[in-house]
Amino acid sequence: MNAIIGFLNTVFWGYVLIYGLLAVGVFFTLRLGFLQIRHFPEFIRSVMRAPQTDQGGITPFQALCTSLASRVGTGNLAGVAVAIALGGPGAVFWMWMVALVGMATAYAESTLAQLYKVRDAHGQLRGGPAFYIARGLKAPWAASLFSVCLILAFGLVFNAVQANSIAEAMQGAFQVPKLATGAAVALLSAVVIFGGIKQIARVAEYVVPFMAVAYLLVAMYVLVIHIGEVPAMLGHIVKSAFGLEQAVGGVAGAMLNGIKRGLFSNEAGMGSAPNIAAVATPNPHHPSSQGFVQALGVFIDTLLICTATAVMILLSGVYTPGNTELTGMPLTQAAMTAHIGAAGRYFIAVAIFFFAFTSIIGNYAYAENALTYLKLATPSGILLLRLGALLMVMWGAYQSIATVFDAADAAMGLMATINLVAIVMLSGIVVKLTRDYFAQQRSGATPRFDPRAYPELQGQIESAIWNAPPAQRG
Repeated sequence: MNAIIGFLNTVFWGYVLIYGLLAVGVFFTLRLGFLQIRHFPEFIRSVMRAPQTDQGGITPFQALCTSLASRVGTGNLAGVAVAIALGGPGAVFWMWMVALVGMATAYAESTLAQLYKVRDAHGQLRGGPAFYIARGLKAPWAASLFSVCLILAFGLVFNAVQANSIAEAMQGAFQVPKLATGAAVALLSAVVIFGGIKQIARVAEYVVPFMAVAYLLVAMYVLVIHIGEVPAMLGHIVKSAFGLEQAVGGVAGAMLNGIKRGLFSNEAGMGSAPNIAAVATPNPHHPSSQGFVQALGVFIDTLLICTATAVMILLSGVYTPGNTELTGMPLTQAAMTAHIGAAGRYFIAVAIFFFAFTSIIGNYAYAENALTYLKLATPSGILLLRLGALLMVMWGAYQSIATVFDAADAAMGLMATINLVAIVMLSGIVVKLTRDYFAQQRSGATPRFDPRAYPELQGQIESAIWNAPPAQRG
């Protein structure tokens, strides 16, 4: 079994996804006419507009915060440090590049998730890759396989990974026993996830902006006190990216590590974020507007938060080119300590707690959506999923078994591959939706999706969701 899992991970993460995710990002960037650059202000406006009322949905801002809850995890702290240690400062440049094209991929998959969303038996909005694979491609078998992989990876095992990171950080900074941390995190997670997706969205709406702003403020402080060194640092990043300055791993090392960490962090194309994107009630009432929101999520995750970590490491003086022994979280902690003293260790521990905890509840939200597609979202089915997620949190806090984590990586690799094939095959409808949105906007109208203009989608989407847009909150 270990050999099979190892082979799958080598194929998925060594070849298919590294190049596939990047290629699909470039594909959508070109096909959508560099949408992420030309229309970036629309990304922000789609989040800031007054939310619309729908008892079965959540607001675009809540959807953004919930997806960021999952995206922003320990990879933003430790993963960036690993990329720099193994690939040099040039890895940061390639992280930026992969995020830039990844914004187009995130837009495409979340737009499709919005388009193909449905109402469940309780009137709640549901959707995601499983739904557009089954409805748009007529491939329910692939949708079922995708859902099982998502539940395994995001709903269960990755929660153990996040809990393990919290437990290690709490033990290192405050000498809290790992089992006690696991119990506390499981209890806090239970309070949130037993409230359902709406409760998760409400918690994320408050916690995620707090954690992101606090982290970015520290990074801004570091930039200000080292302002004279910033131009040289930026020049060093760019030169190292293209081999103009000697760096560990050379150009290939910088590219590989930067691309890997960027893809793992922002999750663009993985098929995870669309699960919460589908639950949102967009304003304007058009699938594209929620695509804009989730594209902004990639920007915040990689171009802001990951960059903040990179800046603090590169301006600290603790990073030494070629030193691969000081890497991961210890490198990030050492950098923070250099900037703000002994308090840096405690700050990183607290940051890990918030980053990892929100990832747990965000991951669970995705899994519950996948359970709905499998028609297993019965009271007993949801209870089993919740208990399973909480048990994995407890287990992951004090024990780490590499085989289990490798299996989750293989599951995520398979679900991402299925999703990439699906969104490329459905790219024509993404282009049509995008042109429709901006054509309406140019004419002076507020964009609104009209199912009658898409006869090819008859029988694939729930027109009733779109025919009567919700009322705007006062």
